Amino acid sequence: MKITLRKSSERGHANHGWLDSHHTFSFADYYDPAHMGFRSIRVINEDRVAPRGGFPTHPHRDMEIFSYVVAGALEHKDSMGNGRKLAPGQIQLMSAGSGVAHSEFNPSPSEPAHFLQIWIKPHAQGLTPSYTEWHPSADDENANKVLVISPNGRENSATIHQDADIYRVRLKAGEAIRHDLRADRGLWLQLITGKLTAADVSLESGDAISTETAGTIDILASEDSEAILFDLV
Repeated sequence: MKITLRKSSERGHANHGWLDSHHTFSFADYYDPAHMGFRSIRVINEDRVAPRGGFPTHPHRDMEIFSYVVAGALEHKDSMGNGRKLAPGQIQLMSAGSGVAHSEFNPSPSEPAHFLQIWIKPHAQGLTPSYTEWHPSADDENANKVLVISPNGRENSATIHQDADIYRVRLKAGEAIRHDLRADRGLWLQLITGKLTAADVSLESGDAISTETAGTIDILASEDSEAILFDLV
């Protein structure tokens, strides 16, 4: 199986004071023609936002955008009338479609917010904008691999307009999972915290691996770890 490693230290980085962001793929002032995305994934930004900091209202279109909260809180508002505060482990998914505006802020006066913002290209342009969330159930909190986003909303996942299955992975030290990748699909594993060995490649916080080779990927945690796994066309 051919595995590509994307080291955390090689990501783009921007520190604006209120925002400390690491860019897995080209974004804003960071441009690397070798890292423009992976299949339908266009953006994976790991953001840390200072207390009361955030992104003021700005427009998007023709992109599926979701945020996964790692620590702290994230407040979302958009032109569709949605207004939510998300806690760690929760996801908000917005289909920008034909056009929408939104803002994201850290509502805490004292605690930083840590989250991943991810953009995925939809299967069609000009879709009707929509918004949904995923909140873990009691069983999900203890699951080492749970489906959080899918194209058909199965297993209580949020629905995305793309052939993409997205899993949250949480492993305690010594725990392991397997993932079977079918032919003509790609896998991206983004480690958020901890240490893993995936397909015999060692990963530390912020690292990622990808493959487009069908087969079984074994993932073993050497310390408590949290990751997002993408399986997509």
